[in-house]
Amino acid sequence: MSRTAYYYKPKLSDDSEIIDVLNKLTDKHNRWGFPKCFKRIRKLGYSWNHKRVHRVYTTLNLNLRRKSKRRLPTRNPQPLSVPNALGHTWSMDFMSDKLHNNIRFRTFNVIDDYNREVLGIDIGTSMPSLRVIRYLDQLAEWHGYPKQIRVDNGSEFTSKVFTDWASAHGIYIDYIEPGCPYQNAYIERFNRSYRNEVLDCYLFNNLNEVSKLTEDWITVYNTERPHDSLNDMTPAEYRQVA
Repeated sequence: MSRTAYYYKPKLSDDSEIIDVLNKLTDKHNRWGFPKCFKRIRKLGYSWNHKRVHRVYTTLNLNLRRKSKRRLPTRNPQPLSVPNALGHTWSMDFMSDKLHNNIRFRTFNVIDDYNREVLGIDIGTSMPSLRVIRYLDQLAEWHGYPKQIRVDNGSEFTSKVFTDWASAHGIYIDYIEPGCPYQNAYIERFNRSYRNEVLDCYLFNNLNEVSKLTEDWITVYNTERPHDSLNDMTPAEYRQVA
């Protein structure tokens, strides 16, 4: 028997703490891949090196299965500008899903482009312009009104009641071009995370379940989840250095 093989089993016992931490992380965040798990481990104060943690991660078969994706043609989009201050630009969008009984519901997602913080997600079976306005007013009570909002050309955002509301609060509406979701890339990227980590993970019996799981996930997203675009900081951490 080789010296390497002889010493392998004791090495596994030394990895017991890594195994425990990885299992807890992947149980809580079952859609996180290794890079996000490792960044979170660093945030938690552990100093294990990358190679060692990755070895344990693969030994435990924690690798997420990846589906191959067809490459899209190059569109040469204009780069999306990053605001230089909190509260300057909010991006927002709608998503749709359904409960276990096939009743459909919508979510209205709002983020701050500066630090990618989730300001809120409203959930309901209907999202007319008046409800959207009421929800944005609620968010403004906590965060103030933005200087600009970035939206698509949906009827909720192009209605007179919505444009009048924006004008009354001095908010510029930045409409993306029809058929160009990449022009609203921050919220599109966020929507993929929300879809992947919440909406596609559970069978919901009612809207209260959707709301509770969403609220819990928002807390993790804003305070625990490292973001590549924020130098591996969380939105909450990035807010502190703003």
